[in-house]
Amino acid sequence: MRRRVLKVLGLAAAAASVALGAYAQEFPARPMKIVVPFAPGGSTDVMARIVAEGLSTRLHQQVVVENKAGAGGNLGADLVAKAAPDGHSLVMGSIGTHATNSLIYPQMPYDTLKDFEPVTQVAAVTLVLVTHPSLGVGSVRELVALLEKQPDRYNYASGGIGASQHLAGELFKYMTKTRMQHVPYKGSAGALNDLLGGRVPIMFADLPLVLSHVQSGSLKALAVGDARRSPALPDVPTVAEAGVPGYSAAAWYGLFAPARTAAPVVAKLQTEVAAILQQPDVRKRMTDLGATPIGSKPSEFREFQRNEMKRWKEVVDSAAIRME
Repeated sequence: MRRRVLKVLGLAAAAASVALGAYAQEFPARPMKIVVPFAPGGSTDVMARIVAEGLSTRLHQQVVVENKAGAGGNLGADLVAKAAPDGHSLVMGSIGTHATNSLIYPQMPYDTLKDFEPVTQVAAVTLVLVTHPSLGVGSVRELVALLEKQPDRYNYASGGIGASQHLAGELFKYMTKTRMQHVPYKGSAGALNDLLGGRVPIMFADLPLVLSHVQSGSLKALAVGDARRSPALPDVPTVAEAGVPGYSAAAWYGLFAPARTAAPVVAKLQTEVAAILQQPDVRKRMTDLGATPIGSKPSEFREFQRNEMKRWKEVVDSAAIRME
């Protein structure tokens, strides 16, 4: 009897596996969407549009990008968390939506780990410490000296509370023991407008967002947050080289599907996105913007996500970053 039951269960499992495989082959059955949980124009938006363009071609279905900003990215991420788990709705997540918001917001509309299936980390993006020329500093040491001389006088911008730019700024304050006021915006594009206008003089900005402005002289690049110099700005030192040993901060972006999305569908999405990121024109486009294409496996991306949550907890706690 026991042997018969095991045989039946084995046949059922095999049938389910065949059915899932067939579904993955037929996927997608209709147009797809990638939700960007921030305003248009920022790095999250740029990365999503690169991926959407590639997937539309490879999957022979239209893949549209929808911007749903609000609540530090939680609004857009929650829409995907509650979407049908069939792979047709994805979110381009970031360090905020899928790591640190859970440390900052007293109430989250979704569980950062349980409500999503990680698909792949799309890219890591260099953060660059930039200032408006009117600030009159030419190096990290000069900026630190200015902040030490006049604590709390100067403001720095970010794309929102808990965004990578915010965390990079707080890490800088923590490691240099300096003080400056944080000014959060509803996305990086709005922060850039005020930065260019000199209304906020300092920002740890995503390199794709500010590269052309640095090259034109509209902004001054003091240092990059990565452990190594950026090929896009080879003459700009790292923050560690410039006087803050051990400093390292970067932005990252990755695709997530709703929890319980079938494993073969997640695997197919990861394979297709990884292939897109290997295309020479895509790689050049991204690296020219200061982004490093990744294309990791779902399990690798999950481990990376967990490590990011652990890594930034100390900074969030020390800076008392909270949304009331």
